[in-house]
Amino acid sequence: MAITVKLIGALRHISGKNQLSIKVQEDISLKELIDAITQEVPELKPSLISQQSGDSRANALILVNGREISVLEGLETRLHDRDEVVFVPVVHGG
Repeated sequence: MAITVKLIGALRHISGKNQLSIKVQEDISLKELIDAITQEVPELKPSLISQQSGDSRANALILVNGREISVLEGLETRLHDRDEVVFVPVVHGG
Protein backbone atom coordinates (compact mmCIF):
# COMPACT_ATOMS: atom_id res chain seq x y z
CA MET A 1 0.00 0.00 0.00
CA ALA A 2 1.41 3.44 -0.91
CA ILE A 3 0.50 7.08 -0.42
CA THR A 4 1.77 9.69 -2.88
CA VAL A 5 3.18 12.85 -1.30
CA LYS A 6 3.77 15.96 -3.41
CA LEU A 7 6.02 18.74 -2.13
CA ILE A 8 5.56 22.26 -3.50
CA GLY A 9 7.90 25.28 -3.52
CA ALA A 10 10.39 25.56 -0.67
CA LEU A 11 9.49 22.05 0.54
CA ARG A 12 10.67 20.68 -2.79
CA HIS A 13 13.89 22.64 -2.42
CA ILE A 14 14.50 21.44 1.16
CA SER A 15 13.89 17.77 0.33
CA GLY A 16 15.44 17.76 -3.13
CA LYS A 17 12.35 15.88 -4.32
CA ASN A 18 9.02 16.92 -5.75
CA GLN A 19 7.28 13.66 -4.88
CA LEU A 20 7.61 10.80 -2.40
CA SER A 21 5.89 7.44 -2.28
CA ILE A 22 5.38 6.40 1.32
CA LYS A 23 4.75 2.70 1.77
CA VAL A 24 2.53 1.73 4.71
CA GLN A 25 1.06 -1.54 5.95
CA GLU A 26 -2.40 -0.17 6.78
CA ASP A 27 -4.47 3.00 6.76
CA ILE A 28 -2.73 5.71 8.80
CA SER A 29 -3.51 9.20 10.04
CA LEU A 30 -2.06 12.28 8.39
CA LYS A 31 -0.02 12.88 11.56
CA GLU A 32 1.48 9.37 11.24
CA LEU A 33 2.27 10.08 7.59
CA ILE A 34 4.10 13.27 8.58
CA ASP A 35 6.11 11.25 11.10
CA ALA A 36 7.04 8.78 8.33
CA ILE A 37 8.01 11.62 5.96
CA THR A 38 10.20 13.30 8.57
CA GLN A 39 11.95 10.00 9.31
CA GLU A 40 12.76 9.68 5.59
CA VAL A 41 13.63 13.39 5.13
CA PRO A 42 14.40 14.86 8.60
CA GLU A 43 15.12 18.33 7.14
CA LEU A 44 11.38 18.72 6.44
CA LYS A 45 10.25 18.40 10.06
CA PRO A 46 10.25 22.11 11.04
CA SER A 47 8.54 23.01 7.77
CA LEU A 48 5.73 20.46 8.12
CA ILE A 49 4.84 20.38 11.80
CA SER A 50 5.09 22.72 14.78
CA GLN A 51 5.27 21.21 18.22
CA GLN A 52 5.39 24.42 20.19
CA SER A 53 3.27 24.43 23.35
CA GLY A 54 3.03 20.64 23.26
CA ASP A 55 0.38 20.27 20.56
CA SER A 56 1.19 19.33 17.00
CA ARG A 57 -0.15 21.54 14.24
CA ALA A 58 0.59 21.85 10.58
CA ASN A 59 3.11 24.43 9.37
CA ALA A 60 1.95 23.99 5.77
CA LEU A 61 -1.27 23.97 3.80
CA ILE A 62 -2.15 20.29 3.41
CA LEU A 63 -4.47 18.84 0.80
CA VAL A 64 -5.68 15.24 0.80
CA ASN A 65 -7.06 14.21 -2.58
CA GLY A 66 -7.57 17.89 -3.41
CA ARG A 67 -9.37 18.82 -0.17
CA GLU A 68 -7.84 21.04 2.51
CA ILE A 69 -7.55 19.17 5.82
CA SER A 70 -9.58 21.76 7.74
CA VAL A 71 -12.71 20.45 5.98
CA LEU A 72 -11.67 16.89 6.83
CA GLU A 73 -10.44 15.76 10.24
CA GLY A 74 -7.24 17.80 10.40
CA LEU A 75 -4.13 15.83 11.33
CA GLU A 76 -6.35 12.89 12.33
CA THR A 77 -7.59 12.47 8.73
CA ARG A 78 -7.26 8.79 7.79
CA LEU A 79 -5.28 8.00 4.66
CA HIS A 80 -5.82 5.02 2.40
CA ASP A 81 -3.99 3.23 -0.40
CA ARG A 82 -3.33 5.50 -3.41
CA ASP A 83 -4.35 8.71 -1.62
CA GLU A 84 -2.49 11.85 -2.68
CA VAL A 85 -1.27 14.33 -0.08
CA VAL A 86 0.08 17.72 -1.17
CA PHE A 87 2.09 19.99 1.12
CA VAL A 88 2.21 23.67 0.21
CA PRO A 89 4.49 25.90 2.31
CA VAL A 90 2.90 28.83 4.07
CA VAL A 91 4.78 32.11 3.76
CA HIS A 92 4.37 34.60 6.58
CA GLY A 93 5.29 38.23 6.30
CA GLY A 94 4.78 41.35 8.20
